[in-house]
Amino acid sequence: MRLLKKIAYACYSVTFGLLALTGCTDGELYDVNAPDWISDKIQEIEDSKKQPEEEVLEGMQEDVYTIGNTDFTSGWWAAFSKYYVVPDGEKWNAVFNLHINPADNTYYKNFVLVITNDADRGGTGYTEYGAIRFDFAAALNSEWGDYIDRQYISSTLIFSPDESDIDTNVQKLGGKVTLTVDRTSENAFTVKITNSEVTKTYKQPYKEENLNTDASNANIRCFLVTEGSYIDFLQTNIVPIGGLTSAEDKNPVSMVLQDVPELINVGTPLEEAMADVSAIVTFEEGVTKNVSAAELTFSAIPDMEQPGVKTLVAIYNKTFKGENCDKPIMASTTFEAVEKIASIEVTTLPSHTRYYYYTSAATTSLTDRTMVFDPTGLVVTATYTDGSTRTVDNARLSFSAVPAKPGSQSVTITAGEEVTATVEVTVSESTTSAVTNSTNMVGVEDNSTGWWTVFSDDFNVAAGETKSITFTNHSNRTANHCNFVVILRKTNKAEYAVVRADNYGWDGNADDGIGYEACIHNGTQGDWGTWLSGMDGAQVTIYVTNCGNGTTDVQAVMEGTTGTTSTQYYLGINTVDPSDLNFALTIEGGHLVFNNN
Repeated sequence: MRLLKKIAYACYSVTFGLLALTGCTDGELYDVNAPDWISDKIQEIEDSKKQPEEEVLEGMQEDVYTIGNTDFTSGWWAAFSKYYVVPDGEKWNAVFNLHINPADNTYYKNFVLVITNDADRGGTGYTEYGAIRFDFAAALNSEWGDYIDRQYISSTLIFSPDESDIDTNVQKLGGKVTLTVDRTSENAFTVKITNSEVTKTYKQPYKEENLNTDASNANIRCFLVTEGSYIDFLQTNIVPIGGLTSAEDKNPVSMVLQDVPELINVGTPLEEAMADVSAIVTFEEGVTKNVSAAELTFSAIPDMEQPGVKTLVAIYNKTFKGENCDKPIMASTTFEAVEKIASIEVTTLPSHTRYYYYTSAATTSLTDRTMVFDPTGLVVTATYTDGSTRTVDNARLSFSAVPAKPGSQSVTITAGEEVTATVEVTVSESTTSAVTNSTNMVGVEDNSTGWWTVFSDDFNVAAGETKSITFTNHSNRTANHCNFVVILRKTNKAEYAVVRADNYGWDGNADDGIGYEACIHNGTQGDWGTWLSGMDGAQVTIYVTNCGNGTTDVQAVMEGTTGTTSTQYYLGINTVDPSDLNFALTIEGGHLVFNNN
């Protein structure tokens, strides 16, 4: 399928090129005996393609800093740029050098532009329009989000990685990159990413919605994320939050400590106890960055040999570029040194002790299936070596997984070094009951349905229940995402998560939890081209289980028109309120017909 796409693309390019040359008298093609001026003109055009003129950007200011580890070890959602706030009616231009790992041709390891409302990442009210990665793979997820419509994406380079996600074309994305986010049009929203070899554009022919809680605030924010790569940022026309970073070095001004533990065992070496501490350091000109514990010097007053409240003092003595600074800075906070935990016991049982699971054709092969323990309401009391007792924060405890098998199951609770207690939960296999949609069809019959425009009824799933629904899935077969989508949400429509037919999903906006990212998921679709062909007219049954432990399972069985049955599961979508779980269906580029009879 990928090879056929490449051949078709090449044939199209050649045909287009020949047709473009038929504009002369009598419609004859230019041949090798064409006049010199024609040959020179053709060569001039070809040369201009190879060496595009660099766009002149106005109002650019120096903003020099690095995003990501320079040894290419930054994982996903670990290295971020500053925030660049783009007001309505304005344009953000940025210039930076993108460094691609020369030893890793994984197609998605470049950079992502994330577009959000005017809120801090992960903070209250934070909402994403979506994300656009520099690569473009037509059948893969090189851009995503509720407000990014992939039909408006185009690129001069189409990626076709093999099953190992390898594509040597990723190296073409490196080098000097110019990024433009354009809000100047009243009837469009445009993003352009370009370097000397590749140009990717998003041309949305309508204005983006205002996702801010305050309707009078029309700003959006943009930031960059790297994965397995790094960026040397160079220029911007918009001053970012935190200020510009000039090429000149800067001295530290202040810092704030983060992730300082509240309780530490007496006698623990201070460096070991503070290994996970970090600090946000503010430098001259308001520039900030995170520094790790390895870059800080710690002391505790008084020392760690006796229990009690201690004052932690941290010292940082580096400039923004890592040189010794003129005047070190300090920050302080407190923690408590306590005796080592000798034993723990459960003094209050958790709120939920009955767990449920359902087995469909999608999960029959899972022999070691487990569920996560829900500690909501659990109270564990620790006894220390000096005989004192206190309640242990559940965040400091670890819990064993719960086997998805009927009967009483023991959960091991661990605190410190091999100090354990147990609590019992009861696991049952859920029974399923079918639900029926109030209308026979969702979507437009000619498969022109737009994204997030049509929805089924909301179906409530009580704790311990499994609800199923059967329908015929129709698709225009242009992309994997043009099939059914399952939405998990509260009664007030706040979403827990959204999952698709093609082994992909995302977190909702119901709370500050994890949601989709916590689940395990897999499908048996096999070759995506063959699977997609069979999904137009496929008979689909969806199963949604309220597991009773704050998680939800979604399973799908898809009987394709090609004679092949494929399955998909999403197990353990978390941060779900067991007393308020509903699901609904939607679709883009297709329609659903319900088997109501």
